[in-house]
Amino acid sequence: MTLHSGEKFVNFLKINLEEVFRMETRNDSAAGSDEREGVAEFTFKAVVAGILMGILFGAANAYLGLKVGMTVSASIPAAVMTVAIFRLLRLKGTILEANLSQTIGSASTALASGTIFTIPALFLWGVVPPYLQVVILCFLGGLLGIAAMIPLRRLLIVDSAGELPYPEGTACAEVLRATAEGASGGNWIFGGMAIAAVVKVLVSAFFVVPGETEFLLPSVLPNAVIGLELAPSLIAIGFILGYRQSGIVVSGAILSALVLIPLITLIGEGLPGAMFPEKTMLISQMTAGQIWKYYVRYIGAGAVATAGIITVCGNLPTMFGAFMSVASGLTRKKDDQGGIETPRTDTDLPGSFVVAGIVTVVLVSGLVPGVFAGGMDLTARLVCGAGVGIFGILFVTVAARIVGIVGVSSNPTSGMTLVTLIATASIFAAFGWKGTAAQAAVLTVGTIVCVAAGKAGDIAQDLKTGYLVGATPWRQQFGQLIGACFACWAIAGTVMLLGETYGFGGKDLPAPQATLMKTIIEGVLSGELPWGLVFSGAGVTISAILCGVSGLAFAIGVYLPLSSMLSIFIGGVARAWAEGRTGEPANESLSESESDPGILAASGLVAGEGLAGIIIAGLVAIGMIPKEVEKTVLSGTAGSIAVAVVVLFVCFFLVKAARSRKKKG
Repeated sequence: MTLHSGEKFVNFLKINLEEVFRMETRNDSAAGSDEREGVAEFTFKAVVAGILMGILFGAANAYLGLKVGMTVSASIPAAVMTVAIFRLLRLKGTILEANLSQTIGSASTALASGTIFTIPALFLWGVVPPYLQVVILCFLGGLLGIAAMIPLRRLLIVDSAGELPYPEGTACAEVLRATAEGASGGNWIFGGMAIAAVVKVLVSAFFVVPGETEFLLPSVLPNAVIGLELAPSLIAIGFILGYRQSGIVVSGAILSALVLIPLITLIGEGLPGAMFPEKTMLISQMTAGQIWKYYVRYIGAGAVATAGIITVCGNLPTMFGAFMSVASGLTRKKDDQGGIETPRTDTDLPGSFVVAGIVTVVLVSGLVPGVFAGGMDLTARLVCGAGVGIFGILFVTVAARIVGIVGVSSNPTSGMTLVTLIATASIFAAFGWKGTAAQAAVLTVGTIVCVAAGKAGDIAQDLKTGYLVGATPWRQQFGQLIGACFACWAIAGTVMLLGETYGFGGKDLPAPQATLMKTIIEGVLSGELPWGLVFSGAGVTISAILCGVSGLAFAIGVYLPLSSMLSIFIGGVARAWAEGRTGEPANESLSESESDPGILAASGLVAGEGLAGIIIAGLVAIGMIPKEVEKTVLSGTAGSIAVAVVVLFVCFFLVKAARSRKKKG
């Protein structure tokens, strides 16, 4: 059946792509036409631009996510950059080409998230995966997310248009219309990329300024350290989050650095022996970093895990409703299309692709040795393959509908991954499959499911954008497949390069979600976690939620260093200052906020630092530059002043970009 389905899919592509390439030469500028028949869409330049944007933002998001556990949407920056590149090269372009390019370019975001949420844990276990294995896991997750979402498109995007707004998709459509009419934010994106790249080179390649400045508080708070990391990407994340969300994140970090670590130090000063889970070193001998490693990180892991599980539990009615709505909708629609020619704007990739895609993912993952990590036997691999099929399809369905209400940024992907890992690990424990090999196998089930759930949310937003601008669904779906085919290589390469150069779980690249997944799997399979500390973290999250703040944002702050979170908060303060100076309302629509030049400039900062960081990691790996030096050119007080000056300059750049919208208006 899979072979027959594949032949039907190939015939479909052959017929339709011949028409596409004939249309490429008919690049008239009828971008305002409602039907947009004959307008260029699936063109060579749009595909190439999308692939390049996908590689750029995929690698940048992988780098950013490994630092702070967050990624940024690539849809709007990719759309704006596509238009800017076309104009720079004096190429004519249509709104449909720009939409296709951003569809391909944004395909990398979900692949990056699923990979960085899980794969670094393999490095922490000492099971470094082969490069090709990471590529395959990444691609299989993307293929599952695309294939399983296709049957849901008409029901969720068209029939439920009034019920499901798909906020990022609607925002991107507004940006595409604005760029087609001559508005441009490309200069701010490229400017942000240049600034962030220069700063990263000065910090990590030429070692002119320190990457972080910190100082100890008075002895009344032992081991209390306040620091500030020099990272334009973190300032940009804070600017995107805004003052309130960044304030919640830094509050969690303050609790960790200025309450928990000093408190454990005070309690442990008089203990005659080591305190579990550490078995030899006394607390009185520990630095702040060691106390975090042996104690606070478990509290943070419990906080993040609890936040993720509560998020999933809170969404259970929505998830159940989403699944039932989709199931009943598909049943009703089975016979609706008979005898009627389907218009271009309502044509999906054929059902043969859906069947072949899903079956391929399940069979390849379950039957082919080496797809799942750990080298388990056939029985264990079949259990893993079944987990991919069941949880993958379930969470694709759920995610595709949920993001229509809350948006991609609030898609509880990490919570869905936790549920998948806990369920799979419980089955492994019941069969007595334990040890590092079993842990690695369970983890890579989560990789595929996490990528698939994220991909479903991403493609749903892109299809909403296409629906609003008159695009062709099957071309967008095929474009997402192209984007996944190329981005999986770049993202896998980024993770492997950074892991082998810097390692994960340390100060450079904490990889918070992957460390959390590692902790949860170990706990289920071995039962040796310090559960007292983990449940203390759960109490922290519950307290935050009862206070009316985001439990997940607060928990991430508890888990990550104060120096990183303080940089994010400074970005949030810069956003508040920009809004105050421009007089813009705090409750502006998503389309207005995400197309704001300040947000586009922040996206450029993220991309620029990520790209520069990857290049520098490559130079370190081949021995051209050192990984670190004992002393930077500017150190001590001069170094601290330099860090402050650069941070203020980045903030000024973001504020100036945000204020430019008001001046143009």
